[in-house]
Amino acid sequence: MLAPPDVARLPLAIVAAAIAGVVNSIAGGGTLLTFPALLALGVTPAIANATSTVALLPGALSSMLGYRRELDGVQRWTRAITVPSVIGGAIGAWAFLATPPAEFARLVPWLVLGATALFMANGAVMRRVRRDGASVERREPESPTLTLLLIQLVVAVYGGYFGAGVGILMLASLGFSGFLNIHRMNGLKNWGGFCMNFIASLIFAFTGRVNWPIALSMAVTAIIGAYAGSRMAQRIGPAPVRRAIVVIGLVSGVWMLAR
Repeated sequence: MLAPPDVARLPLAIVAAAIAGVVNSIAGGGTLLTFPALLALGVTPAIANATSTVALLPGALSSMLGYRRELDGVQRWTRAITVPSVIGGAIGAWAFLATPPAEFARLVPWLVLGATALFMANGAVMRRVRRDGASVERREPESPTLTLLLIQLVVAVYGGYFGAGVGILMLASLGFSGFLNIHRMNGLKNWGGFCMNFIASLIFAFTGRVNWPIALSMAVTAIIGAYAGSRMAQRIGPAPVRRAIVVIGLVSGVWMLAR
């Protein structure tokens, strides 16, 4: 339950979830919006982490509907990355549950700042991927390598544990694997993220770590934002959104360190 002053701030979390749905569809990093918003509601870091994971889960599925045409022809990839995503997500979720809440609270500022650094680096990574694709004529890979699947497993462990920036890690690994189509990469990224967050959400739900009234309220707007973001991805400029997320991530991390 929330105290009256916290209830008054609930719209902030709901709006943050909608924007996070858009951001996750385009590049990833939406947790850097929802997590600080939940902390502002007075939710503890451990509950905020689990609640944010559950709240953004339906948005990942909604976003995939917007990218469904881009996933034609890469069904082998979707099947292959499902297993490491689910296994890694489960390992990460259990690792999170095994971390004492006080210890997790001490880790959170560094996790947020680390995720923000990943988000900041993503622009340079994607520019490198596009430049390589333009300079070398090559076909996109038909199936993932064992190395990529192992990387996906490690990424999924992080995703199940905290998750902020996990989409950025997946985009980077897909880019270095040879993918050139950013929208196809986003579709695969959303599928992998959905798999790891689905198993993590199940574990969190059955262990009492989720604030359900907040999670369900945020999930509704996250679904709308995610689908809208997937449809708008080819028409909007992501630069202003990216700058705003970086500022929020840095300010949140420093604020949590100071606190």
